[in-house]
Amino acid sequence: MKTAIILGATGLTGSILLEKLLEDNRYSKIKLFSRSSAGVNNDKIEEHLVDLFELEKHSKDFNADEVFCCIGTTQAKTPDEETYYKIDHGIPVTAAKLAKQNNISRFLVISALGADVESRFFYNRTKGEMERDVLAQGIAETYLMEPSFITGKRKENRSLEAVGGKVMGVANHLLVGPLKKYRSIHAGTIADAMIYVANNVYSGDRIKSDEIREIAEAYR
Repeated sequence: MKTAIILGATGLTGSILLEKLLEDNRYSKIKLFSRSSAGVNNDKIEEHLVDLFELEKHSKDFNADEVFCCIGTTQAKTPDEETYYKIDHGIPVTAAKLAKQNNISRFLVISALGADVESRFFYNRTKGEMERDVLAQGIAETYLMEPSFITGKRKENRSLEAVGGKVMGVANHLLVGPLKKYRSIHAGTIADAMIYVANNVYSGDRIKSDEIREIAEAYR
């Protein structure tokens, strides 16, 4: 019976991941670290309502068999670049440092397709620097999930993303061969792939969107 930590359980992918882990008999405890409650009543859940910008203050509670980091924002939701960087880079890297410090051997984090430290685009560069700095912690099993456009029913209203999802739904049929990795991907598919990788021997640390889909199909 394992203990898992989820960061970002109130978000789209994190909330689906939480539902799936609660149903998974391999897990006896799910620790949630977030600024607001996930609003789920279950004996498996141990909820820690904290300031994620000060996650290092909660190192004593940050113990588990694996960490699922589903933290992320958008430039539309967080236009200030300094705050955006603190969320998409700072929180995952701090979590990885705590995982290393507390001998957690498996760390999974949602990044993005196109993550690149050399990118001239702020979003891609931030994700690339996050990946670099998470890997630098030297956790035995680190997996960087790199999905394309993520779809699913969000709790909050993101009109631009809703329009983007519809456009991508049509475009998906045109993205074939090497372009398949750019197809939109459902948050549930990402959650399935993360659970599969966390419970099976897997080679490689960067997992592209089309590969995420293939892994999810194996899990199902």
